[in-house]
Amino acid sequence: MGSLDPPSNSQGGKALIHDDDDENHRAASDVRSELSPAANDSAGTPTENDSSKRRKSGVLPLEVGTRVMCRWRDGKYHPVKVIERRKMSSGEPNDYEYYVHYTEFNRRLDEWVKLEQLDLDSVETVVDEKVEDKVTSLKMTRHQKRKIDEIHVEGHEELDAASLREHEEFTKVKNIATIELGRYEIETWYFSPFPPEYNDCTKLYFCEFCLSFMKRKEQLQRHMKKCDLKHPPGDEIYRSGTLSMFEVDGKKNKVYGQNLCYLAKLFLDHKTLYYDVDLFLFYVLCECDDRGCHMVGYFSKEKHSEESYNLACILTLPPYQRKGYGKFLIAFSNVMLLYEIAYELSKKEGKVGTPERPLSDLGLLSYRGYWTRVLLDILKKHKGNISIKELSDMTAIKAEDILSTLQSLELIQYRKGQHVICADPKVLDRHLKAAGRGGLEVDVSKLIWTPYKEQG
Repeated sequence: MGSLDPPSNSQGGKALIHDDDDENHRAASDVRSELSPAANDSAGTPTENDSSKRRKSGVLPLEVGTRVMCRWRDGKYHPVKVIERRKMSSGEPNDYEYYVHYTEFNRRLDEWVKLEQLDLDSVETVVDEKVEDKVTSLKMTRHQKRKIDEIHVEGHEELDAASLREHEEFTKVKNIATIELGRYEIETWYFSPFPPEYNDCTKLYFCEFCLSFMKRKEQLQRHMKKCDLKHPPGDEIYRSGTLSMFEVDGKKNKVYGQNLCYLAKLFLDHKTLYYDVDLFLFYVLCECDDRGCHMVGYFSKEKHSEESYNLACILTLPPYQRKGYGKFLIAFSNVMLLYEIAYELSKKEGKVGTPERPLSDLGLLSYRGYWTRVLLDILKKHKGNISIKELSDMTAIKAEDILSTLQSLELIQYRKGQHVICADPKVLDRHLKAAGRGGLEVDVSKLIWTPYKEQG
């Protein structure tokens, strides 16, 4: 669940039904041809002198921790840090591939690169990171250090420093580079702890209906001839046009729930992988056509949450992002919460909800956008004063989430020991315009569902 957004080709999936070459790959190949030694020689430019060659060979192979400039898919050079290296099969002593982290970008863009993508003239001396951090911290103001600390742990607020280091060490290298799911081939973002027998795979093939995964395309093709499913293995609780939502009980569909968690972890850095999925319900959103119901994304929730979490995990698959599905999933979880409140009210108990922390960077953006839209709509229409408690009762959003959202919009002030909402109509209009469209609407009349507590 702030960061630099990944580029469109990394965030989306490549449709397998198209034969067109990827523009970025064409651009990268153009750059390679421009920078190749043969091309430079033919143009009459001087070759490297012997001392330069000796100096470059002296830094090879690059050590883990080395900082260097690397040519990215946009054809430009960006600063990277070498995270890991592996020997190539050619047998040459300095023939390595390097796994690098682009220090300007989110970890989801880390990748293996060839030596020719690195500018060896820019190699920086490897330094002890503890010493480097100490020297850097001496040069920082207190405010700067606090900002760095906030950025460092974002998405991992539940981890102490030792656990965070252990998490980053264990997950530092992506084990699966791409997956095939339905008609899409999707570049992964993060490490996912698949069983050991898949350690030698860089690509996995998923059945888009039961989420079984295989090493080879032929295995998937054989599986698809035998798989009877054309939708997630659960109850359809919502159908509006081509959109369907299925409720999958982790206890009744244990393998599906576990496979969904493996899949989700490829795109969620912070996610804790639960092997005991019995305690969770999964709500899988699908686009439906004559071939079946194709997963767009999902959210999960605990069957019994002591902390009143109305959502444990949320993911929109990369090919379907930026289409309003994330906001739809959030709105859907909130509609379900309101239904639960209707049952609770009959017992004279109020109820509000909040997503389980930590949220991923994209999850936080989606939720903040949803809360912003809902609260601005109410404030725009409401006449007279309104309290945070009243907003919470109307929306089922937790008071702390309302407070943080209104503070980020600068719509709240602290006066005489209490928070006061300052909702100037012009300011509200400006924020509503900046918030953009509200995403896909949930048609509550199409929801056929009973809360889990009442199902028992």
